[in-house]
Amino acid sequence: MAEYLGLRRAGPQRDNDDVEVDDTERRGDYGRAVARLHDDEREVGPLNDAENRRLFRIKLFGATGSVLLLIGSLGTGAIPVLQNPVAGMRVLSLPSRMWSTALTLSIGGTIMLVVAWLLIGRFAVGRFGVEVLHGRSPERRMTRRQADRTLMLWIAPIIVAPPLLSKDIYSYLAQSAIAFRGMDPYVISPVRGLGVDHVLTRSVPNLWRDTPAPYGPLFLWLGKGITAITGENITAAIFLHRLLALVGIALIVWALPRLARRCGVSSVAALWLGAMNPLVILHLVGGIHNEALMLGMMLVGLELSFRAIYGEHRLRRPGSLWPSSSGWILIAGAAVISASAMVKVTSMLALGFVGIALAQRWGATLPALRHAPIRQWWDRSRRSVAALAASAASLAGVLGVVMVGICVGTGLGFGWTSTLSTGDVVRSWMSMPTLLSVTTGRIGVTLGLGDQTQAILEVGRPLGQLIAAAFIIRWMLACLAGRLHPLGALGVSMATVVVFFPFVQAWYLLWAVIPLAAWATRPWFRITTIAVSAIIAIVVMPTSSNTSGVVLAQGLLAGVIMVAVMTALFFEDLPIQRWWRAKRGRQPSRDDAHAG
Repeated sequence: MAEYLGLRRAGPQRDNDDVEVDDTERRGDYGRAVARLHDDEREVGPLNDAENRRLFRIKLFGATGSVLLLIGSLGTGAIPVLQNPVAGMRVLSLPSRMWSTALTLSIGGTIMLVVAWLLIGRFAVGRFGVEVLHGRSPERRMTRRQADRTLMLWIAPIIVAPPLLSKDIYSYLAQSAIAFRGMDPYVISPVRGLGVDHVLTRSVPNLWRDTPAPYGPLFLWLGKGITAITGENITAAIFLHRLLALVGIALIVWALPRLARRCGVSSVAALWLGAMNPLVILHLVGGIHNEALMLGMMLVGLELSFRAIYGEHRLRRPGSLWPSSSGWILIAGAAVISASAMVKVTSMLALGFVGIALAQRWGATLPALRHAPIRQWWDRSRRSVAALAASAASLAGVLGVVMVGICVGTGLGFGWTSTLSTGDVVRSWMSMPTLLSVTTGRIGVTLGLGDQTQAILEVGRPLGQLIAAAFIIRWMLACLAGRLHPLGALGVSMATVVVFFPFVQAWYLLWAVIPLAAWATRPWFRITTIAVSAIIAIVVMPTSSNTSGVVLAQGLLAGVIMVAVMTALFFEDLPIQRWWRAKRGRQPSRDDAHAG
């Protein structure tokens, strides 16, 4: 583990001829172990007929899970307190009146979707024990078109489902309504701005009713536009916000394969692990979280920036400081990343790694900054320092223009800078500093030392952020050394942010998983990511605080039994299937018999 984190110092560095490198040319140990997460993948041919038949069954299996999840969500989804669109409808309101059954359908549908994702992984990254475990490319993969169609098929039922697994959408609606009324959502909470009995406030979770908005002005401006169209119609507003999330998913699907090919990774493998991930379907589409738009814009900005930086054309016109066509593409990419940070500020980190890539193009290298005698340091480092400074100044200028333009243009100002820590009220077990602090506080209570949890949190969380900053600097140095691709370094940095973030939700894992899906290919990363994604997708259930353990256990058991039955129907050669084939005069092939 220490090697993968880059914590273990390696021995003397050697070149390709196994000759020890002079100290003044050494790149250091930064990121050497992390770099092992990546290896180039070869592109392979399409699936054969038998594999296409298996793929078709798996696609239908996953789509059936999505449909069952849709039906169950009519009872277990985050349905609004007022304006329930299915209330009083004889058929559609049944799940809400049969909550245990709805829970079973929701759990079973989720498990089926996750199982289908795991099964279809064979046609994207290969078989677990043959290709994935040994870091090999499979002999054949599904095509990009098949991957896109599968994703659309699985998402389609979720589009019309109620919000899943989260009520954040109602905070979005209330805060957007406050902005639409001309008030400052960064100062005024839903309770104070709309009133406690307002139709939008009633559906906002109690934890967020009296807190200001923590989101960027671009997102609230888009929400303000949705409010202008829908007014107080919650169903219509939810649908338009979900369309906004789908725009983000479309941007991810456009950019992720291009970034993967740039890093020598299979585009289909990146799509399967990133865009087709069940966390994306359940939380970004189902939960309607603004991470979909943030990540989509960030990836598009990265692709545009890398297209210019790694292209063959000059970034400036000869004899002029004016940008060339490639230079304008770079500016556009940086502007899109800056705009994504005005949805959620986390994506601003991507600009740092675009800056490293740009500085490298202009001649910056890490060896020039290391190990030189003091008297020679400036002569050796002048070009690198100038390139880093010019890169930072250029991107900071773009960021400043975009940020000021959005903050002033939307009329929402810069209040978002003072509400970024609003989520600190959440004590999430997925955040390492929070988990350790709360555990320490509980131990103190057990020992009779009093409840010092909040005091420990106020120390532990900032300390975790400082540790994260130190690691991110390390990954930046590894990127400058040329050991890590900027996209891989960004993904590792995002993972570091998630680990040490003060509060973490299930979908925050996608901050790291989606960028890394286009760069990291080795078994350690893929196996861990597959396992964590599948487990978190199933563990986060559509339950409330008053759900009893008995009801949850019954729903879980019934859901597992339902999945087992559906698996047999889809993948086993049952007697009724043999009878139907005999009636049609068709003999089963070996591939049909083992289609699962």
